[in-house]
Amino acid sequence: TDPIMRRSPDITKTRTAKSEQLLRIGNHDFTMRPGFGGPAIPVGVDVQIESLDSISEVDMDFTVTLYLRHYWKDERLSFPSTNNQSMTFDSRLVKKIWVPDMFFVHSKRSFTHDTTTDNVMLRVHPDGNVLYSLRVTVTAMCNMDLSRFPLDTQTCSLEIEKSWYSHAHAYTDEDLMLYWKKGNNSLSTDERISLSQFLIQKFHTTTKLAFYSSTGWYNRLYITFTLRRHIFFFLLQIYFPATLMVMLSWVSFWIDRRAVPARVPLGITTVLTMSTIITGVNASMPRVSYIKAVDIYLWVSFVFVFLSVIEYAAVNYLTTVQERRERKLRDRLPCTCGLSHSGQIMMTSSYNDVDINATGNYGATEDRRERLLMQLALEGDRTSDLVKTRNGYATLLIDTHSIDKYSRVIFPGAYALFNIIYWSIYS
Repeated sequence: TDPIMRRSPDITKTRTAKSEQLLRIGNHDFTMRPGFGGPAIPVGVDVQIESLDSISEVDMDFTVTLYLRHYWKDERLSFPSTNNQSMTFDSRLVKKIWVPDMFFVHSKRSFTHDTTTDNVMLRVHPDGNVLYSLRVTVTAMCNMDLSRFPLDTQTCSLEIEKSWYSHAHAYTDEDLMLYWKKGNNSLSTDERISLSQFLIQKFHTTTKLAFYSSTGWYNRLYITFTLRRHIFFFLLQIYFPATLMVMLSWVSFWIDRRAVPARVPLGITTVLTMSTIITGVNASMPRVSYIKAVDIYLWVSFVFVFLSVIEYAAVNYLTTVQERRERKLRDRLPCTCGLSHSGQIMMTSSYNDVDINATGNYGATEDRRERLLMQLALEGDRTSDLVKTRNGYATLLIDTHSIDKYSRVIFPGAYALFNIIYWSIYS
């Protein structure tokens, strides 16, 4: 045969076969744990967080990608070596030996990466010490308390436990003991990890026992991380627009009370805008059964906007009643032709000042003339009925004007007080 055409042997298969012979894979039952029947086998674990991909308030979960490493000793895999050099294998050998089968408690989805090949590594030392590492992405549940949203701090945990349902032999803590390999230093993170909405404050590890009534006690490892939400995004998207809408509703207090086409659309626009902001916020949030911090701010702001509309309704109603009384008095006025106005105007200058402040320039000339004549007639009429009517009229006029006047102070002051209390509590 031509040596050029001769097929060279498959070196990979030859090396695999030699490795299996060296590790004596066929001589042992690897469906059982190392030292079965003896004391519990310790399995050390350490984790490297590669990325914290997302946090979802709607689904109440988080997604994390990590390197999960297991350390244990299996004397069945010991082999002779002159230089004490370890051997590294891929996922093909993992399927032929015993490995601790872990699972993530409360996980919704998880997978081992397989691009470009399975991201799994097995390293065996001559004395039987084994390192088993794999790259995993896990989406796990995180019970969030959103009562302080968006001024909240969340704590989520990734829980690792020995699987108790995958084999006929469910290893409890009497057979397999999980522990953090390097104690508090068993968790390492990439310094470049960042989230758009959260500041990662700290990671830490703990160990607890979990009890199942049907199978017993199991070791459970916890990776706990604390996240603090960035507030600036929500200030721009929620708090500032809501505050501006409330301030815009106060503009109506400076608009003449008889300018209905100006004040009514302004009030309705601010109410509808606040409703849109509240609907938009709730659409991106889970339907929790408690009040969130952002709900308090938005609904109090909505109440302020709504009260500004109610305030104008009250002013408009009282103004209408006032005008009805004016018409009745006008019908009862005698002819004022030829009156000497100079003395009478001096007598009623206080009323004229009030009227100017109350009405501004909206039809001021004609209105002041009619009211001045009315007041002149009232000043000249000494009967008790007209005196009572005049007093009632004057009181009504002052109250109508005062509602807008006092609202200019009360509304901003109350809203400023609310903001001081709100931010002092939730900041």
